Amino acid sequence: MAVRCPVISVLGHVDHGKTLLLDKIRGTAVADKEAGKITQAIGATEVPLDTIKSICGSLLDRFKVQFNIPGLLFIDTPGHEAFTSLRRRGGSISDLAILIIDINQGVQPQTKEAIEIIKTFKVPFVIAASKVDIVPNWKTHSKIFIENIAQQTDLSREEFEKRIYRLMGAISELGFSSNLYNKIEDYQKEIAIIPTSGKTGEGIAELLALLTGLSQKFLEKNLNIEVKGPAKGTVLEIKETEGLGTTADVIIYDGTLSVGEEILIGGLDDIVKTKVKALLKPSALSEIRDSKTRFTHVKSVTAATGIKISALDLDKVNAGSPVVSIKAKDAEKEIRKELEEVKLETQDKGVIIKADTLGSLEAFLNILEQNDIPVKKARIGNVNKKDIADASASMEKDPFYGVILGFNVKCDDTIARDANKCKVDVVTHPVIYKVLEEYQEKCEKKRKQMELEELEGVKWPAKIKSLSGYVFRQSNPAIFGVEVMAGELRNNVDVMNENGTILGEIKTIESEGNKLDSAKTGEKVAIALMGPTFGRQIKEGDTLIVSVPESDFKKLKKKKNLLCGAEISLLQEIARIKRKTDEMWGV
Repeated sequence: MAVRCPVISVLGHVDHGKTLLLDKIRGTAVADKEAGKITQAIGATEVPLDTIKSICGSLLDRFKVQFNIPGLLFIDTPGHEAFTSLRRRGGSISDLAILIIDINQGVQPQTKEAIEIIKTFKVPFVIAASKVDIVPNWKTHSKIFIENIAQQTDLSREEFEKRIYRLMGAISELGFSSNLYNKIEDYQKEIAIIPTSGKTGEGIAELLALLTGLSQKFLEKNLNIEVKGPAKGTVLEIKETEGLGTTADVIIYDGTLSVGEEILIGGLDDIVKTKVKALLKPSALSEIRDSKTRFTHVKSVTAATGIKISALDLDKVNAGSPVVSIKAKDAEKEIRKELEEVKLETQDKGVIIKADTLGSLEAFLNILEQNDIPVKKARIGNVNKKDIADASASMEKDPFYGVILGFNVKCDDTIARDANKCKVDVVTHPVIYKVLEEYQEKCEKKRKQMELEELEGVKWPAKIKSLSGYVFRQSNPAIFGVEVMAGELRNNVDVMNENGTILGEIKTIESEGNKLDSAKTGEKVAIALMGPTFGRQIKEGDTLIVSVPESDFKKLKKKKNLLCGAEISLLQEIARIKRKTDEMWGV
């Protein structure tokens, strides 16, 4: 039995400094010549314990534990993508997470998304409050935050405290108690906040110390592995690699994997059995996403590590799928059990959802469930024609469910045109909350449209004022200029004066010679009014009000949400006028 590195995912809102922080951690580790270089594998960066001890010094003494973990393994891929795809039975492969939050901007949409994903997989996390160096008047006297803050001016300290308390308040609203790491007595009850700067390096040593200490103190039992045992892992990404064809970037979190070994990889539809043709690691310190990266062939790897696997039939595999050596006891049974535990529970009616990985799909379903949005079908992959057919069928049961929601997937132009022909809405975005917000906006717009259709033919309230100097004809019909003071003026409505006397019916509305169906508040138009003679019943400057029939008044009263404040006030005014002659009018 041995102890592996804890796997640490980095999440956060776009531009809050995820990449810069990882680059700074790598740079700090590489710069430490005594400790030696770091190990870089597929999508992962390992910082050895000796390097951490050298960087952190006495900061590690705070935890009062004996350290035997080999180091820290940081997942080096963008935000939620690594976190959600790195799952295993019972949750995420990530042992810890770092949630990056810009201390100046605070919690943003993708921050909320990251926290929901963390909740879904029940992973402990710390907060790196990034960009502390741009707090007004902040000066970097030391790279250790607790030393540096003591040397700040009262003004800069005040600005810092204002931001940190605002951040703690926002985190509290999301369901967690948090505090600066040096003020926490029980790390199991409060989320630690470490102010950092990817630019100056401030707080990096404290972040590494905290992650190391928490891993050793609270996660040691979870990190025990059988070194010579069968390999277990998760597919991080499936991609084309020049000279190798389709390859799989995999994180091995248990056991040892060797070239020539047979492995089983799970998918949504079936299990793929294949033999490892090659295991490849990128050159030391190279950027894995760089197409120019060179790889070194290795015979075997031991957890926890990242590796590129070359094998047949990998094009049938989905990102996020489990990987198990065939040597493992009941290997196929274990994979099937893991796939079954991905909670893809769907209902008889609901929206169609797509995501890029199993973990993403699971997290997406969880968030939709929290927002009371039912899901009929959930699949991995880009939007396709079958999704459109399924959404069309959903629309027949409920107009609000004729939609495809895609998280971190694509919808090409041809598919989008097909969807448009079928009147199916497609909403895709790399941020879950953006998908959710756009869908909710579309539902609200559709709901309002349907309610308006129910009011089709109803006489809409409007108040107009006749303009001085704009009388074009005095009678049969009287044509004169008016300004719409409130509501929306439409054709074929009766108008009355403020005493309730019906003056006539508006036949047409015109503006600059063009006939209009309606005129909105603030617009000046000419109306043709059948009945009165201008100069007798109506004069310049008079106020006229649409005489809303009682039946229409009652319908509008029930749909007040479709009326603006001025229109509601106008309805009340109409009721007051009408009730001068009929006390029960509109009741």
